[in-house]
Amino acid sequence: MLFAFQFRSPGPIIFELGPLTIRWYGLLIAIAVLVGVSLSQYLAQKRKVDPELIGDFAIWMVIAAIPSARLYYVLFEWPQYSQNPQDIIAIWKGGIAIHGAILGGTIAALIFARLNRISFWQIADLVAPSLILGQAIGRWGNFFNSEAYGAPTDLPWKLYIPPVNRPPGLIESEYFHPTFLYESLWNIIVFALLMALFFWGLRHPGRLKVGTLFLTYAIAYSSGRIWIEGLRTDSLMLGPLQVAQLVSLAEIIFGVVGLFWLYKVQKPLPDVVPPTPEKADD
Repeated sequence: MLFAFQFRSPGPIIFELGPLTIRWYGLLIAIAVLVGVSLSQYLAQKRKVDPELIGDFAIWMVIAAIPSARLYYVLFEWPQYSQNPQDIIAIWKGGIAIHGAILGGTIAALIFARLNRISFWQIADLVAPSLILGQAIGRWGNFFNSEAYGAPTDLPWKLYIPPVNRPPGLIESEYFHPTFLYESLWNIIVFALLMALFFWGLRHPGRLKVGTLFLTYAIAYSSGRIWIEGLRTDSLMLGPLQVAQLVSLAEIIFGVVGLFWLYKVQKPLPDVVPPTPEKADD
């Protein structure tokens, strides 16, 4: 059948050499960081921002975002980790939440921008395309770990999940929605949108307001996350509600309000440094 794909993970480990274990999850995170830093530095050059500043900020991002992503996940899965506290730091087994990474990264960006006297929104715009591209790459870590999949399906494209990774009550089901793939593809579309906006802004100076790229990222990514999350069987929950859907809805509202403020009210976004006319209209 045309477009028939059966995804089957080869396992989370690439190879083992004595006590050294190289896992797909960690490798993909490392690739995402390296690609993201290089891309952000390239975009910084285009916007006449010192690329070295972005390199310095990348260190802050890694230090803040990855632990925050893990802490966020652990807090919402505390009943499980309270029984196995040794697994709290076992990030190589999977279990990080992008919304936790965004929260930690945002706090780091605010502090970094204040210390370096640069617009937070300028930094946010420069890292937004890298962030969504990194998410597209990182989602494949879920594939290798056989996690973050959707409900059972018989669609031509489907993901085989080993019995040990299947949720209770669905042990007999073999194939599930490859939600990692859905989100990865959606993120690539969002990446293309952000890059198109970025270069459109370069060709039309003054028409793309500072903060637009990050706000567009918040709206576009979150719109896809809401419907993809609805397919998943392993979502982080807050009572009967899916946390990711609630946070995504809040991010969409935040993004829409921000764009309204920029383009309808015609005022710059609140920032950690007073905006100049050039920064406000860049």
